[in-house]
Amino acid sequence: MTNRARSGAVCAALICLAVQAAPAMASETVTTTTTTAVPGAPAPGHLVLALENVGGNPPFELLGATMTVRGTVTPYVAGQTVSVTFYLTGQKVGEENVAVLPGANGTGTVHFTYSTRFGGLAEAAVSHAATAQQAAFSARSPGVRFVSAAVGPGSKGQSVRLLQSELNALHYAVPLNGDFDEATGHALIAYRKMVGLYRDALAGKQVFELLKHGVGAFHVRYPRDGRHVEADLTRQVLAEIEPGGRVYAIYPISSGKPSTPTVIGHFNVYSKTFGENSDGMVDSNYFIRGYAIHGYHEVPTYPASHGCLRVWIPSAPAIYGWVRLGTPVDVYYENGGGSHNARGNAGP
Repeated sequence: MTNRARSGAVCAALICLAVQAAPAMASETVTTTTTTAVPGAPAPGHLVLALENVGGNPPFELLGATMTVRGTVTPYVAGQTVSVTFYLTGQKVGEENVAVLPGANGTGTVHFTYSTRFGGLAEAAVSHAATAQQAAFSARSPGVRFVSAAVGPGSKGQSVRLLQSELNALHYAVPLNGDFDEATGHALIAYRKMVGLYRDALAGKQVFELLKHGVGAFHVRYPRDGRHVEADLTRQVLAEIEPGGRVYAIYPISSGKPSTPTVIGHFNVYSKTFGENSDGMVDSNYFIRGYAIHGYHEVPTYPASHGCLRVWIPSAPAIYGWVRLGTPVDVYYENGGGSHNARGNAGP
């Protein structure tokens, strides 16, 4: 065979091989781009966890109560389980396997509970290992703080800090230091006044249960008065109100006793006196004649003043700084009544 003939045969062979290889290369490319659509591939997975019947800001439960978590898995694939690991203040304290059950609209559900008699932040980590039917997925539950309800003066720690946080969320004037100090006691008394409980400085199960459900908010009566003060003599509390009816701070007060009642009505602060005067009134805000909002060394849980609105001396500077000349002051009983007679001899 001549060189020219031999060369032509080689070229023909190469062309034949190229024609045979082309379909195989095209088939491989299609397979790569359609892998996820191949029948039998595992379904994707997505999990969202939420707390059930848990209240508070931040969420909390009392020691011995139950934390309930429900999750939604998308999509639902029959026969799947998840692994749940429980943590308390960062330490692993238990685990269990939970079946994924059918839910609504093609989703699945998981449901589990946790309870402890030890204080701390409880969380649950949930994971699903990949199977032939569904891909791996995981999620972590919101945290729930387990606290003791038995707190009072001198208590310290997480339970006190949470009590302070809950009171603060409802706008009671309270420190956030984890110490059940005098100011915390005053805030708790104001809260107990608002919800109609015995007026002492002790928390308990009833207080925490009410706080968990957001009970105890101050209801503004005169939102159109803009930035103003409201004194609810029925509950013996005073509230600073921002424009739009937003509560800024709530304090316990002692108003006028029956023989020297606090005058009822709508007033404006016309004079302010910084510091302590000869009657023992501290940082006084006068709203009519001798009637004033002021600090005093004695603030019982009941009406005891000579007409003024007494607050505790440590609270007086903050109130004095918030109240301005001209600030409206609304004084009322919840169901009406009271004296509209402004006496000339009102006092502390």
